[in-house]
Amino acid sequence: MTDQTLPLPGHRDESSTSYAGPRIPRRRPRLAPRITAVVVAVLALWGVWATWDTFVASPLGQRADQLALEGAARGQNTLWELAEPVLGVVSNSFIGLGLAAAVILALARGRWWLAVQVAVLVGGANLTTQVLKHAVLDRPALLDVARADINTLPSGHTTVAASIAAGLLIAVPRRWRPVVAVAGAAYTAATGVSTLIGQWHRPSDVAAAILVVLAWGAGVCALSSPSSLDAPQDGPQPGTSGAAALLLLGAAGTGALAVGALGSVRGDGWGLPLGGDLTAYMGGMLGVVAVTLGAFALLLLVRQSTARP
Repeated sequence: MTDQTLPLPGHRDESSTSYAGPRIPRRRPRLAPRITAVVVAVLALWGVWATWDTFVASPLGQRADQLALEGAARGQNTLWELAEPVLGVVSNSFIGLGLAAAVILALARGRWWLAVQVAVLVGGANLTTQVLKHAVLDRPALLDVARADINTLPSGHTTVAASIAAGLLIAVPRRWRPVVAVAGAAYTAATGVSTLIGQWHRPSDVAAAILVVLAWGAGVCALSSPSSLDAPQDGPQPGTSGAAALLLLGAAGTGALAVGALGSVRGDGWGLPLGGDLTAYMGGMLGVVAVTLGAFALLLLVRQSTARP
C-alpha cells in the first residue's frame, strides 16, 4: 500500500493542467473621458446649429457669407489649378477606399469594435450632412442674389474628407495618432478651402461639415469598449501634447484673424484697404482653417483619453 499525501487546503497541484493562473481583471473604458467625449459631441452639434443660425438664418450673416463667395472670383484661375486636383480626389470610390483602409487597419490590430466605430463615424457623418442639407435646414432668401433659397450647408465634399481623416485617426495605433491628426487636419483644410476657391461653397458650409464630423468622431469615442482600448505601455507616449498644442495655437491665430476680417466686413474693427468681398473671402478661408485645426485637436485629445487603458 503506497502512501498518498493529501493536498493541504489552498495548495495548488503543479502537475494539474486545469490550473489557469491568477485571473486578470478585464480592462474597461474609463468613465470620465467618455463623458467628456459626449460633451464635445453635443457642443459640436450645437456648433452646427449656431453656424446655420448665424450665417444662414440672419441677413448680416448671409451678407458676409455671400461676400466671401463673390470674393473667390478674384484670382480664381490661378488658384483653381491647385484646388481642382484636391477636389477631384473626393468621390464615392474615395469614400469606399478610405473607409476600407481604416476598417482593415482596425481589424488587423484585432479590434473588431474599433472597426465598427470607424464605419459608424464615416457613414453617420456623411448621412447626417445630406439629411441636414436637404431635409432639415433651409436657407431663407434674405439677399437679392441668384439661387438665394438653395441650402448648401453642410458641405458634402468637406464631410467626406474630414470623416475619412477622422476614421484613420481613430483606427491607427496610439503613437501614430498625433501625425495622423496633423496630416488629416491639413488635408481637410485644403479640401474645405478648395471648395471656397471653386465657389462651390460658402465658409459656413465648410465649418458646419467639420463640426458634423467632430460630433460623430467624439460620439463614437464615447462608445468605446475593451476592444477599442490601447495596449498597456510603460511611460507616456510623446507627441500628443505637442501636436494638440500646435493645432490649437494654429486655430487660435487663424481664428483671431478671421474674426477681425468679419468685423471689418461689418464696418467695425480693422479698416483694411481691401474690398469687402476680398476681406470676407480671406476671412472665410482663415475661419475654415481655424475650425479644422481646432476640431482635429479636440478629436485627437478625445481619442487618446478614451483609448487609454
